[in-house]
Amino acid sequence: MNLLFSNDTRGAYPQSWYAATTTPLAPFAPLQGETRADVCVVGGGYTGLSAALHLAEMGMDVVLLDAHRVGFGASGRNGGQLGSGQRQDQVTLEKMVGSDTARLLWDLGEDAKALVRGLIAKHGIDCYLKDGIAWAASRPADVTDLHDYAEHLQKRYGYTQIKSLDRDAFNALCPSPDYIGGTLDMGAAHLHPLRLALGLAEAATKAGARIHERSHVHDIRPGPKVTVRTDAGHVIADHVILAGNGYLGGLDRQVTARVMPINNYVVATEPLGDDAAKVLTQDVAVADSRFVVNYFRLTHDNRLLFGGGETYGYRFPSDIPALVRKPMSVIFPHLRDVPIDYAWGGTLAITIKRMPYLARVRPNILSASGYSGHGVGNAIQAGKLLAEATRGPSEGFAAFNTVPHTPFPGGGIMRTPILKLAMSWYAMRDRLGV
Repeated sequence: MNLLFSNDTRGAYPQSWYAATTTPLAPFAPLQGETRADVCVVGGGYTGLSAALHLAEMGMDVVLLDAHRVGFGASGRNGGQLGSGQRQDQVTLEKMVGSDTARLLWDLGEDAKALVRGLIAKHGIDCYLKDGIAWAASRPADVTDLHDYAEHLQKRYGYTQIKSLDRDAFNALCPSPDYIGGTLDMGAAHLHPLRLALGLAEAATKAGARIHERSHVHDIRPGPKVTVRTDAGHVIADHVILAGNGYLGGLDRQVTARVMPINNYVVATEPLGDDAAKVLTQDVAVADSRFVVNYFRLTHDNRLLFGGGETYGYRFPSDIPALVRKPMSVIFPHLRDVPIDYAWGGTLAITIKRMPYLARVRPNILSASGYSGHGVGNAIQAGKLLAEATRGPSEGFAAFNTVPHTPFPGGGIMRTPILKLAMSWYAMRDRLGV
């Protein structure tokens, strides 16, 4: 079974609020016959689109192949949160890779936010970019951890755009009875992810990249010239960039061993009217400190967009609204029965270290994936770093290579059930509040 085709209609965007509030691009023609390129990019999400754009701007001849539509996967379905730093916190990174490299990774995280903001401005991408992400806690120990971390960022990294909020201050921002404090990071942001993806695709084509949709890559043959095969054609390229993330499948075993696809779910309620003020009093996004993170924000048409719940198989559940309504009702009991107008699932990818896996898997084949829920900034930056690495040394690419990435235990057969057991344990701890 292939995750690319397990849950969605071929060549069609899911019936999400994002798709309903976006005008799609005219379809790009599937690849037919043989073509040649300097670089072939496999995958039309943030990583692939960013790589294609930056390569084209470097003067490279680049072909991008996507099995469905550009922005079809996690890039067009996610919570739209552009977070600071990395998915792994800086205290952990300092222990993992040392203070100097941790500082470099922090700087790369800040560069990623600036890159996204810069691309939106440069290419006039209308994606409702707004400042602010709050981190919420439901337990006193988590409040302390969030406040200590904010202080650490201020003192060690000179990051002054984050502040601590006590119970009263947090409830003034987010009137949820579940949350008792947290932080507010006004250097982070939120946006409409599908609009961003389509804007990057338009920019890449204007720069000269050739995009082919409905072109499922099923075979890659390494060599001095790499051959990338689809059902109806093939590309012969000097370099290949693998940008499939959770949908990469078996195209490269080294990546597959270290990057695990998981599924996450999002709903959009009906417009809330006056009830919106009982969700958020500022136009910021929120993510909480649970191991299985809940994340939410208000949309420009006044809906609650709420993400929560994970599964680890190939199939999405039959009742996504019921799955997501459970955590949503804990956070906002007054919305327990609110009508849900849109519900969708998406496949992302994680690594054991919760850091992106950037690798040169062959001398002329590069890969980036495993953003672990931090992909808006990471993935777009990774595309740029991969583009740089096709031309020569890239400091950013090398920095991510210092993060140790061990394979998931259990190999291809047992890794999913092992992960499911581990994640179920943490989810139970969330429910018990321990």
